[in-house]
Formats: sequence, structure tokens, C-alpha cells
Amino acid sequence: MSAASIVDASAGSPVSVIGPEHSPTAPVSIHDMTVAYHRKPVLWDVDLDVPQGRLVGIIGPNGAGKSTLIKAALDLVPRVSGEVLIYGKPFRRQRRLVAYVPQRESVDWDFPICAVEVVMMGRYGMMGWCRPVTRAHRRAALQALDRVGMADFADRQISNLSGGQQQRIFLARALAQEARIYFMDEPFASVDAATERAIIAVLTDLKNSGKTVLVVHHDLQTVSQYFDHLIMLNMRVVAHGPTAEVFTPENLARTYGGRLTLLSEAAEALARGGRAV
Repeated sequence: MSAASIVDASAGSPVSVIGPEHSPTAPVSIHDMTVAYHRKPVLWDVDLDVPQGRLVGIIGPNGAGKSTLIKAALDLVPRVSGEVLIYGKPFRRQRRLVAYVPQRESVDWDFPICAVEVVMMGRYGMMGWCRPVTRAHRRAALQALDRVGMADFADRQISNLSGGQQQRIFLARALAQEARIYFMDEPFASVDAATERAIIAVLTDLKNSGKTVLVVHHDLQTVSQYFDHLIMLNMRVVAHGPTAEVFTPENLARTYGGRLTLLSEAAEALARGGRAV
């Protein structure tokens, strides 16, 4: 039985009911979720729990619904059906526990703002809107910049940063939020090798400190190195679970179909021994 909604007669509002196959302590619990754009289904019947303290890769071909999965979990796109719970409660009640790093292409990088001001946005949930920025909040923002190797660029206008530097700034903003769950939409896209190494080091540190990180990812050759848990997606969930168990040729074939180039890359990755994080 999946999660359902009932009405509390005393409060007159929906109450989430978690089915026996779902855990109320799961950081992210998705129940029978379907999403459509202009009546065209993008995701079908997604039903899974994401375990605590894992670095989770979301992989699949273009158009598989990877970014949509994240956006639907964050109430950024409407769901046709289903429910997403964050530690057993709707996202709107757990917003402060969740940080989001969008695709870099979706951001207006010409906006006249400097790096530390971008990172400070991650503190708004703690300091409130229209409140003065205290020394403690600015110090936290600078520490987040330092964690991603961007402390020296705190006062630099974001339009004057490289693509990799901009990506680090948005990662620092998420770190400044001090969340428990991190959603990241293609954080490694179009970044240099040094930035990719810096990002995966930060994500691994988050995981090791008990945080849960979900990452939309395209490079199959690094899947086994980066992630200890996978969601393999092609409009439906093809497989999800520990990387060592689900990152198999059979599941890759089911996920990517006839995309032989991608399958060849995956085969090479598997041949290297399936190194986990």
C-alpha cells in the first residue's frame, strides 16, 4: 500500500499516511508520483525511499525525467499524482532542511551581485528577510566559500567568474544553508577537472557527516567512483539501490535502450572494477 492522504476531522487538513513499504524516517520518500508537461507524461509511478547519509546518483538518458524528479520533489513543478515526503512530512513543512543547486544554465549570471552575496542567500532561512546581515552570518558565508576554494573571490561580481567558479559559488550557497538534504542538478556539467574534483570532495564530506545528497549525473564512467547509491531512471524507475548491486549491464541496457555509445562507456566503467565511494 502506498502513501495516501486522509483528512483529519479536527483540523480539516490532509494528513500523510505512510504505507508499510515506506519509512517515515527516510530523508526523501516518493510515493506513486506521476508528472506531466502539457498532458504529456514525463515521469510515471515513481515510488522509492532514499536512504539516510548516502551520495545518490540519478542517471538516465536525455529526457528520462531526471531534473523533473528533483523539481517535483521540491514543488517546483506540479505533480499529476503522488506525494513526496521529507522525513515523513511535506516539503513545504521541511523546506529549511533542504538545499538545492539548480543547473547553471538556469541562472541569470548577469545579475549585479557579488559572490558572497549569492552565498548569503543560503542564510535567509535562518536570518529572515529584510533583516540586517550579522557578522555571524557573513562569517558562515565566507566559510562556505572557503570550503569550495572560492574565499579569494568573495567580492567578485558573479558575471566575472568562469563557469566552474560560478558552479562552486552555488554549491557554497547550498552549504551555507546548513541543510540535511542536498538536491543538485548536474553540478559537474561543463566544469573543469579541478572544479569537478573540488565538488566531489565536498559532496563526499557531506555524506560522511550524515547528510543525504542527490545528484543528477551524466558521466557513466564516474558513477561507480562517485556514488554509493543509484536511481536509474527512464520515465519510470528502472532500478534503485546500492551502486554495487544495481549498476549492471542488464539495468544499463534497460535504462538506456539502444544508445550504444552510452552503453559502451558504461561497459568500460564496469570493466574498471566498479569502484565505490
